Amino acid sequence: MRHIISVLLQNEAGALSRVTNLFSTRGFNIESLNVAPTADETVSRLTVVSTGSDAVIDQISKHLDKLVDVVKIVDMTGTDHIERELVLFKLRLPKGGPEEERLASVVEAFGGRVLDDSGGHFTVELTSGGPEIDRFLEEVADLAEMETLTRSGAMAVTKGAPISPTN
Repeated sequence: MRHIISVLLQNEAGALSRVTNLFSTRGFNIESLNVAPTADETVSRLTVVSTGSDAVIDQISKHLDKLVDVVKIVDMTGTDHIERELVLFKLRLPKGGPEEERLASVVEAFGGRVLDDSGGHFTVELTSGGPEIDRFLEEVADLAEMETLTRSGAMAVTKGAPISPTN
């Protein structure tokens, strides 16, 4: 099962390295990793997407909790949360053809934006949940050739009141 784990981590040299080393030495795979500062400049939020049974994720959480740099861990999968990911696509299709109109329609339907349309190359921005991004990919597969795909990795936040003051 896919899990999104939110980790509040002290903003110190080597903290991220210690977390990723924990995953690699124990044979856990990281599907995506996103790190950014929080409102508190001494703490960063690390969002890790990994797969495994609940027991495996519980084991990961227990190992993470033992690291000195870790402030708090929340498995977002078990909470009511909002997940988003930013993706940039570079697509190629014939200039001026019917595919161009159809692409514009699909981009609009998914809430994306065409950032550039130079010489049959289209750079598209989409912010959404992972499954929605995957549906977009399927939809444009028949229209355009995918030249570049860059995904930010998942970010997540709980709905409603925060779990803690730093959430």
